[in-house]
Amino acid sequence: MPKKILIVDDEPQILRGLRAYLENAAYQVITAVDGQSALSIFQREMPDFVILDLNLPGVDGLDVCKAIRQKWNTPILMLTARAEEADKLVGLELGADDYVVKPFSPREVVARVRTIFRRVDGEQPKEDILSVGDLHINIDEHTIQIAGQSVDLTATEFDILVVLARQPRRVFSRLQIMEQAQGSAFEGYDRTIDAHIKNIRQKIEPDPKQPAYIHTVHGVGYKLDIQGNA
Repeated sequence: MPKKILIVDDEPQILRGLRAYLENAAYQVITAVDGQSALSIFQREMPDFVILDLNLPGVDGLDVCKAIRQKWNTPILMLTARAEEADKLVGLELGADDYVVKPFSPREVVARVRTIFRRVDGEQPKEDILSVGDLHINIDEHTIQIAGQSVDLTATEFDILVVLARQPRRVFSRLQIMEQAQGSAFEGYDRTIDAHIKNIRQKIEPDPKQPAYIHTVHGVGYKLDIQGNA
């Protein structure tokens, strides 16, 4: 069965263009033109992927992203014409996996979709379970536990944590994390990684302001080390 993708945008030209390219890439496409209908269609159709414009009439794209993330980990690619960096970071903090700034090439969007699907579907890992202290990651089952408690991460957050957990105590630059977790890097990747790390800390750290697992190495990047110091 082809993967089902929901595109949410109030610009007909964008909907037509993305639909054509995605269908040509063998994806099934459904569309919505505002936030409220997007949420209704999402719950009815349960798509495998969402391409979501932030600037929507009625219910804003950020609210749509937040509503989806309250129950589902479906990959979300944001479309934004907003110049403010804060808007992009808010979307990432709400759980979006990636973003593309308008104007964009439909080919770029298809490439981003394929990259995220490859990460979600993934190849069989060499190690099924990674453990660092009370943190246990079952890669095969795509599950995480901290001290016996289950934690829900988005696909991108999960992949970033796996990159760090595969080599505890190694310091990764933001570029290395992006390339290993997503297969590529793009303009603004450093702030993107920072936003994802902030999300992960909120979910796995007993006290996100004093991390016990993910430590910042100033001027370099991040490392996962239960014995490490910030």
